[in-house]
Amino acid sequence: MREKLSIHGEEYEKRWVEEIVMNDPAPPSTVLRLPAIHGPGDYRPFIYLKRMDDRRPFILLDKDKASWHFSRGYVENVANAIVLAATNDQAKNRIYNVADTTPSMQLQWIQFIGKAANWIGHIIKVSRAYLPEHLKDNADYRQHWCVDTARIRKELGYREVVHPLEGIRRTVAWIRAHPPEQVDPAEFDYPAEDKALERQTLSDP
Repeated sequence: MREKLSIHGEEYEKRWVEEIVMNDPAPPSTVLRLPAIHGPGDYRPFIYLKRMDDRRPFILLDKDKASWHFSRGYVENVANAIVLAATNDQAKNRIYNVADTTPSMQLQWIQFIGKAANWIGHIIKVSRAYLPEHLKDNADYRQHWCVDTARIRKELGYREVVHPLEGIRRTVAWIRAHPPEQVDPAEFDYPAEDKALERQTLSDP
């Protein structure tokens, strides 16, 4: 459990809800800590998929973010976990982490998106100092967001009903069939990305 507020502020602090629910003896409660969910309706992979579909030969990735671990789950797998928790008496007054087994590292996540998209380019890790402004953020990637899902697998028999890699493939297919209505060109400044790669290559031959 984190000791500091969510980076999104007090209104996003789910930990307080957990404490209230689990400290109330009636009715019996179950808490599911869900991962970042992908599948139909989710556009988060789009920032990578668009570059792949635009046939970019490379994608720049903050080198610290490349090794960052993050818990994810395909929507049907998460739904399966919810059904198990809602229909099993053993889940009463328990807390369960939910996430797919793979992938977790950001570099692997993008690689699997690329495989699903039949992309033949390369992911290039770049020092933050060389990244163009539109690829920078304020996240501290020294803090991994990983969860242990052993309890729900052991107690409730949770298993992925859709293989995680198949879930990524389905997500890619859905985004391609339902592209976002609006795209900010500033988020896909390819000339700036080309220059950034050139600067790093010249500095680190």
